[in-house]
Amino acid sequence: MNSLLLSRRDLDFLLFEWLDVTSLTARPAFAEHSRQTFDAALDTYSEIAHAEFAPHNKKVDREPPRLVGENVVSAPEQRSALQAFAGAGLLAACQEETLGGMRLPYVVERAGLAFVLAACPTTAAYAFLTIANANLLLTHGTPSQIWRFVRPMLDGRWTGTMCLSEPHAGSSLADITTRAERQPDGSYRLTGNKMWISGGDHDLADNIVHLVLAKVPDDRGMLRPGVAGISLFAVPKHLPASDHKLGERNDVVVAGLNHKMGYRGTSNCLLNFGEGRHRPGGRAGAVGELIGEEGRGLAYMFHMMNEARITVGLGAAAIGYTGYLHSVDYARSRHQGRLPTQRNPESAPVRLIDHADVRRMLLAQKAFVEGSLALVLFSACLVDETNTAPADEAQRARQLLDLLTPVSKSWPSKWGVVANDLAIQIHGGYGYTQDFNVEQFYRDNRLNPIHEGTFGIQAIDLLGRKVGSADGLALADLSKRIERSAERAAAIPELTAEAAALRAAWSRVLETTMSLRSIPDATLRLANASCYLDAFGHVVVAWLWLDQAVTAARGIDGPDAAFYRGKLTACRYFYRWELPRIDRWLGLLDPVDRTVLDVSDDCFA
Repeated sequence: MNSLLLSRRDLDFLLFEWLDVTSLTARPAFAEHSRQTFDAALDTYSEIAHAEFAPHNKKVDREPPRLVGENVVSAPEQRSALQAFAGAGLLAACQEETLGGMRLPYVVERAGLAFVLAACPTTAAYAFLTIANANLLLTHGTPSQIWRFVRPMLDGRWTGTMCLSEPHAGSSLADITTRAERQPDGSYRLTGNKMWISGGDHDLADNIVHLVLAKVPDDRGMLRPGVAGISLFAVPKHLPASDHKLGERNDVVVAGLNHKMGYRGTSNCLLNFGEGRHRPGGRAGAVGELIGEEGRGLAYMFHMMNEARITVGLGAAAIGYTGYLHSVDYARSRHQGRLPTQRNPESAPVRLIDHADVRRMLLAQKAFVEGSLALVLFSACLVDETNTAPADEAQRARQLLDLLTPVSKSWPSKWGVVANDLAIQIHGGYGYTQDFNVEQFYRDNRLNPIHEGTFGIQAIDLLGRKVGSADGLALADLSKRIERSAERAAAIPELTAEAAALRAAWSRVLETTMSLRSIPDATLRLANASCYLDAFGHVVVAWLWLDQAVTAARGIDGPDAAFYRGKLTACRYFYRWELPRIDRWLGLLDPVDRTVLDVSDDCFA
């Protein structure tokens, strides 16, 4: 029976035929690996996803974590799943053997994680946040911090979070007011509140390491305005004692749980630091350790934020993908209605998939979710390039990854939800009942356009900073890659029209980019940035679809012809139905439409 989580055949195509990740084994970092070890790792992720995560996905949606006293109580199945995940070494999959890892390429590890995110994204969230927390500390922490905090997280005994937002500030991190007072022993005492903290408290592990953004007051006791004064601190729920045993309870408490429309199985907390309910050493204030240098906290936190952004995109792709597979399965098994050519009312109803409009919705989902997965795995490949390629190649990969990160987060998050909406539509009235899974997929995925920075924030980042960063070298590199793909496609008769369409679309994006960046007024330049992200993302995904199609065209006459025809058809659908959307978006940018700037607040009744 085929999995309804992800298509392993598609993953194999993306990894081994299109991205050729087996070539990474030629590098010293991955020399001990092979296609066989990559397959074995993917098998492990798939088995754990199906056996440990998928069975409780609906349960934790209906019975979410609850606050009992000052502790959050979760479903026991979540703890068992996370223990199985950790026991298989998957929390440390990308790490060196000295950290209990197997040194998998990041792209293979993310592909495996997609199975778990499709199976139960809310339980998987505890795992991927812990991995990202550990990766930040491995990069910016001291050897002592790595030993005391990272080792128990990678072993699965502790988990990790990221604490950025505050009730009054939301995404505006310049306005945070959490304070970190220096102590004579070199530690800090933190006071303040953090909101929207996923995994902020639970009973799924022995301890939780919070990475907290806070400001250190100056000699007058004042907090420095803006983001330049932000520092980063490791603040554990329980202070670590020797040999990873737990010491005193730290002054961190749950003030309440946020009740969300989706991702209900992940606790989402308001945390109070320094409330005084617990007093380590007899004094109020949460004990924290400075990570790196004072004032550089936001730069350090971007290490975790950018990893989380790619993983949010991966999660959105995975939830969209499982919704797509569920709707394909339903459309093949449900008989309803008759075709226009069936004039006899007594003729047997046909399958839903036999109706042209249902096939349209299935093709749209396929284009969105397979395009999303390709985008995120391509970005994950850039991480491996950044970490293991020769210096010049690594630098180019890093710049391109920075450019594509807002797209990798936002495009799957937006269009994965559209795919889930179509899955509900295909199920008809059953689709919005709890008897079928697709309504939960929609609710869970609807959070991803907000997770790790809203669509609008990512759009401003892309247009306001990323397209012009590194003197435009990343944009130039992307242009070269797109042109190379177009050249290869133009040599294939079935793809010449798509090659021409890609060249024209990208040329228009570049022209609009130059026009926008020449506008001195930042408010005007960024007013319709969301349209820019829409168009930019659609062209990037069109490029990746055409690049996949070039690979798929080689197998069209082979034994797996149906799979490759599906790839080519989805590519054709994207170019004919989706790529033309960019004309409307770019039309609002060059020149910039002023409607949203000129409307006054009294127009909103």
